[in-house]
Amino acid sequence: MAEGLPPNGALARAAAGHHWTHADWGAADSRDLLDMLLVAFVNAHRDEKQPAVPWPKPTWRPGDPLPDDAAAVDEETRAQARATYERINAQVLPPGR
Repeated sequence: MAEGLPPNGALARAAAGHHWTHADWGAADSRDLLDMLLVAFVNAHRDEKQPAVPWPKPTWRPGDPLPDDAAAVDEETRAQARATYERINAQVLPPGR
């Protein structure tokens, strides 16, 4: 019964966990390649005294964290690092300091 269902139908999207088609993946890959070629061209033709343009970040794809989620993860990492720092200071430094 599932053999005749379309490859981009609801069942296929649910099984894959996202709604991206092969064309979407190809477009994302093409954009990443075009961004890299543009940066390489700009860096090749820049003045030697100018700093190089940094390489672009890849396009978001399903499975990557959302930008909002990445900010939350960064904030959580900072909070954990601060707590660890304070715990180590409490163990190493004399009391009352």
